Amino acid sequence: MGWRGIRFGSAVMAGTVLVMGASATSTAQAQSYAAQVIYSFSGGSDGADPMAGLIRDAAGNLYGTTYDGGDYGYGTVFRWDNAGNETVLHSFSGGPDGEYPSAGLVRDAAGNLYGTTADGGTSGVGTVFKVDASGKETVLYSFRSAADGEYPTAGLVRDAAGDLYGTTKSGGASGDGIVFKINPAGKETVLHTFRGGKDGEYPYAGLIRGTAGNLFGTTYGGGASGWGTVFEIDPTGKETVLYSFAGAADGASPEGGLVQDASGKLYGTTKYGGAFGAGTVFELRPAQ
Repeated sequence: MGWRGIRFGSAVMAGTVLVMGASATSTAQAQSYAAQVIYSFSGGSDGADPMAGLIRDAAGNLYGTTYDGGDYGYGTVFRWDNAGNETVLHSFSGGPDGEYPSAGLVRDAAGNLYGTTADGGTSGVGTVFKVDASGKETVLYSFRSAADGEYPTAGLVRDAAGDLYGTTKSGGASGDGIVFKINPAGKETVLHTFRGGKDGEYPYAGLIRGTAGNLFGTTYGGGASGWGTVFEIDPTGKETVLYSFAGAADGASPEGGLVQDASGKLYGTTKYGGAFGAGTVFELRPAQ
């Protein structure tokens, strides 16, 4: 598939997500929303500083991570139920089981949760973990601060075979980050090592997976002008840079991930650049 063009718009609002009495306007009607705090973390054994979003099961239970807190102060995996109860499923100890989970989770049909810790593990540079429905944690992979990558700060995507895909923001043969696959047995495959040049560097965000099994993501730096890229990786591990940001009106330094619509268009944000230098929302279109 070829790609063409990028459309962008300046980001004009940042900050608050939930505001009491805020109104959301659509072309159909205006609807008011009222915010309600359903749980407040104490900063102790129940967790502290949740940095990532939540996932929800069919029963309405919510699952997430906290970066800090827990029994040892290194973060938690938690569940919130419809009765308003928070349950810590796992407290990270800051050792081989990992520490500081900054990303969200993915969940399989059996109720197992999968995620990453940005630090910890046997070499202290992060893990990929599984927490089962009973709260038992298994470290599927510990990064070694070498060619296999280090410091995964983003979440994972999972395919029908149970393989997990993600990024590390640094590490790899050139130190500029990798795209990896972990199979259900815990074997890691480095699908792509970023070289810090035109292919990009520092993939801070996670990946999305297309219907054909291709992976799409962003790098914070690198590319033709050094301001980041949007990339695609096919199932064989071949990387294609779909767009290199010029660091001007088209944006600079994409720190977040992507979404894709049914026609194949990709949407994302850049942290900087745009008409006012304060970031953009962009659209990348496949060639027809």
